[in-house]
Amino acid sequence: MTQLTDRPDRYGLVTRMLHWGMAALFAAQFLSAWAHWALPRGNDLRGMLWSYHTDLGMTLFLLVLLRGAWGLANMRHRPSETGLAGQAAVAGHLALYALMVVVPLVRIVAAAGGTRGFSYLGMPIFAARETEIAWTQAVAEWHGEMGWLLALLVLGHIAVAVLWHRVVRHDDVLSRMA
Repeated sequence: MTQLTDRPDRYGLVTRMLHWGMAALFAAQFLSAWAHWALPRGNDLRGMLWSYHTDLGMTLFLLVLLRGAWGLANMRHRPSETGLAGQAAVAGHLALYALMVVVPLVRIVAAAGGTRGFSYLGMPIFAARETEIAWTQAVAEWHGEMGWLLALLVLGHIAVAVLWHRVVRHDDVLSRMA
């Protein structure tokens, strides 16, 4: 039987499901952002992909919080690396998690103080305001740039996993998460 929780030699089923499920959702999210940026207004593909950006972003935000809590609960049992490589892995994962929280959080704050309101999967979360609260809009100015920075970190995460662990070191890091 597959173990649900993490252990020193392998990540558990819950961690792996969250990791790969979120990886697929982040790919879809980055695709929607790319289409919004790269395709012309009025393009049907741009509109279709952008239509799920907010709901998917909120879903990812909730999954990040769940995954963070799960990771903390399993912290003592997780596989780890020592030395400089281990420190670099911790720093890289902290940067990923920080951006996975901050990027959607600044948009949620902006929505709370905005004139359009905010709903998630059709459920109203924040009502539209008559006038926007300026500071809530200011914090969201960097949402897009931070999102692209997150995409770059994700690509770096993939590159380290494949190039460093698989090609250079030939270790079992990838198999622990597969």
